[in-house]
Amino acid sequence: MSSQKNNNAQNNPGDGKQPRKVFKIKFNLSWLYMLLVLLIFWMVFQGDGANPQKIEWPDVQEMVRKGDVKEIHYVRNDFKGTVTVKPDRLGQYVEVFGGKVPAKSPHFFFYVSNKFDAEAQFATLNESLPAEGQVKFIVENDAKIWSQVLEWVLPLVFLLILWGWMFRGMGRNMGGGAQGGGMNPFNVGKSTGKLADKNQVNVTFKDVAGLYGAKEEVMEIVDFLKNPSKYTALGGKIPKGALLVGPPGTGKTLLAKAVAGEANVPFFSISGSDFVEMFVGVGASRVRDLFNQAKEKAPCIVFIDEIDAVGRARGKNVGFSSNDERENTLNQLLTEMDGFGTNSGVIVLAATNRADILDKALMRAGRFDRQIQVTLPDLNERKDIFQIHLRKIKLGTDFDLDNIAKHTAGFSGADIANICNEAALTAARKNKSAVDNEDFIQAIDRVIGGIERKKTVMSPEEKRLTAFHEVGHAVTGWLLPGCNPVLKVTIVPRGQSLGATWYLPDEKVTMSKSELMDEMCSLVAGRVAEELANNGIPCTGALSDFERLTKMAYAMVTYYGMSDEIGNLSFYDSTGAGYELYKPYSEKTAETIDAEARKLSDEVTEKTRALLQEHWADVTVLAEQLIAKEVIMAEDLEKVLGPKAGKHGEERLREEVSES
Repeated sequence: MSSQKNNNAQNNPGDGKQPRKVFKIKFNLSWLYMLLVLLIFWMVFQGDGANPQKIEWPDVQEMVRKGDVKEIHYVRNDFKGTVTVKPDRLGQYVEVFGGKVPAKSPHFFFYVSNKFDAEAQFATLNESLPAEGQVKFIVENDAKIWSQVLEWVLPLVFLLILWGWMFRGMGRNMGGGAQGGGMNPFNVGKSTGKLADKNQVNVTFKDVAGLYGAKEEVMEIVDFLKNPSKYTALGGKIPKGALLVGPPGTGKTLLAKAVAGEANVPFFSISGSDFVEMFVGVGASRVRDLFNQAKEKAPCIVFIDEIDAVGRARGKNVGFSSNDERENTLNQLLTEMDGFGTNSGVIVLAATNRADILDKALMRAGRFDRQIQVTLPDLNERKDIFQIHLRKIKLGTDFDLDNIAKHTAGFSGADIANICNEAALTAARKNKSAVDNEDFIQAIDRVIGGIERKKTVMSPEEKRLTAFHEVGHAVTGWLLPGCNPVLKVTIVPRGQSLGATWYLPDEKVTMSKSELMDEMCSLVAGRVAEELANNGIPCTGALSDFERLTKMAYAMVTYYGMSDEIGNLSFYDSTGAGYELYKPYSEKTAETIDAEARKLSDEVTEKTRALLQEHWADVTVLAEQLIAKEVIMAEDLEKVLGPKAGKHGEERLREEVSES
């Protein structure tokens, strides 16, 4: 019992009373700033509360002669005088003061010129008065002490405040390691790269789904950072840099973080645009500072995202001279990556989707030794990416991962993440307890085509022509073996389109001329079906179809050498410079190219017209179904047209040709 009491006494001092809280007032430098501001306002706007009225010197003389004035105070260097009226005479001037008798003096003030002789004027005025009625005159010079104090003190106070603000920011940035720059003018040349220490990079290759080939490429970099002696013992050297090239959203930045996480080394990340500034020399200074910090943390990884912002080919910046700040920054980057100095243990990873415009000196061996292609994921990679993003989503029992992965051919990892999020939001809007397959299909439709425009009003004729347009696409794509399988057809407006035909694209690496021609037939089929259904009168609904058709036709002629007239020539510019200022062919060749592209367009149009006329009865049946249901699926097409022409449908088409 005694020990328990002692413990209670220790835990609750003061006989059970709560300990008194001690309030400590912490001094803050901002208090001093506030006091200075208040003091300045008080000195500038201080006053005695009086509201004197302005009058002229002759009026003052008249008031003195009438015996109303008690005192006149004149300041010689301001050429200003104030008049105090006798208390028993203030009642005469109530109207001047707005009906109220002023409580404080002075009551009036007047200004005179610099030729005003105060002593002589006041003496003459007093001589004209009897002895008992003379007025007290005070003449003096105003020293203006506060004006002089403010004139000298205010600029000094302002400079001290500015000095303290700058050095406080400088001290914070100096204590923050690599977090330089900011608003501090002393750190304008410091690197703005973000440093993630060993324990701060939590991304590993387990978090990067797909990218099988790219991960194999960077695995050697990871192995070197973990076991450098394995390579140096044989005289080998690790690549100094690796360039990740691929479309946006394919996981280039994520892959670079995974390399740092797997190697367990510090990771510097910076954007290419962070180097470029309007001040001369700032970009080069930041490059130097970044690599100096990296050398101190070696072994480490420096990741430069969107390096094309600073690594663009020199001499191609129209409107800039050779002394452009971007070029100076690039020169410094080239020197740091492979100059006289050594960057042992510093590996540079960079990402871009415009490798064709980078400077050749940046791409040479010794700087970026390797180009790692980070491509769009294939079917199996998309399944892995879906599994990563589906971890936190509550899925329904009917969810089919294989089906959804097939629906997203050509999607990047970022697109897949967006689809998973949109599917969850769609299910939440419908108050569902789980996300099912239908929600994912709607999310895919929304990402590709845009939001559904439910309130769009379409006339019956517009709806009919739209149905024939989309069915024309679907029937042609179903009957031609080179076209992708049709998934569904809809006339529900989405985005800027009144309808759409959805395909399941085969993941082909190359396409033959016949497949390209079949694809062009499916593009022009919408316009042909409209004309057949509208007595030969075309409509405006085929704009995007013709745009793709024209690009494909000119690509076949100018890029792929699929024209007999042009031959095996390609005018494609792989450097990305483009032919804005000149063309690598003559005007006669340009006319031939135009003629060949038109020839291809006419050929596919006639082929499509003949195909649709032959199956017009089936087109009409499917169009009526589409008008009634607004959406028809591949099963509906198969019931009317039979199996899809393709790998198994080519024999059927050959039999039809032989019979004819």
